[in-house]
Amino acid sequence: MSLWRDLAGLFFPEVCAGCGSPLVMNEDLICTSCLLHLPRTYYSREKDNPVSQVFWGKLDIYSATALYLFKKGSRVQHLLHQLKYKGNREIGIYLGALLGNELMESILFNTVEAVVPVPLHPRKLRRRGYNQSEVIATGICRSLGAVLDTRTLVRVHYSETQTRKSRYKRWENVKDIFDITPGTDLAGKHVLLVDDVLTTGSTMEACASALLSIPGLTLSVACIAFASH
Repeated sequence: MSLWRDLAGLFFPEVCAGCGSPLVMNEDLICTSCLLHLPRTYYSREKDNPVSQVFWGKLDIYSATALYLFKKGSRVQHLLHQLKYKGNREIGIYLGALLGNELMESILFNTVEAVVPVPLHPRKLRRRGYNQSEVIATGICRSLGAVLDTRTLVRVHYSETQTRKSRYKRWENVKDIFDITPGTDLAGKHVLLVDDVLTTGSTMEACASALLSIPGLTLSVACIAFASH
């Protein structure tokens, strides 16, 4: 089996999902150069960071972070595009695990007990085949040792794509589309809400508003990338 794998690697070398360069021994999915140069934020070390500030005066969020900064045309965008539109779930699990490792080392996040991904509407889920936020959350849970909860938060209405919408239009598009499944067991727990990219925060706000209706719930949020303005 090792021989066949080596031969396959010779004729069809695995390439980095970030830059397209051939991967070398002990590299997996993303090359060492990309891992070193991707724009890490380390916001998990700061209570009042730019991601947290998105929610100031709106919701009672305990802590918030993003793994990377997002810019159009960047390697971060390329990685997330492969996850969201090219079916590369391994990228989501890999990035989620990286984020989970960082959260595990933070006193702001290491008490998280459950991870809730931003849900897709069933129609969109059938079309895409998977929820990219759930894939990321799976990776986070593997590193953080938390429980993945895909049942409590549900999307009850189909919404249009958020691309090219203004902040107000984004909020109008999502404000009433999330709900809580009756009989939830998240009361009194520290819960992490997860998405792939945070832009205006409208989707996260709508999800957070629903989750914060659960008695005693402490809510933190995390995403792979933050599109700062």
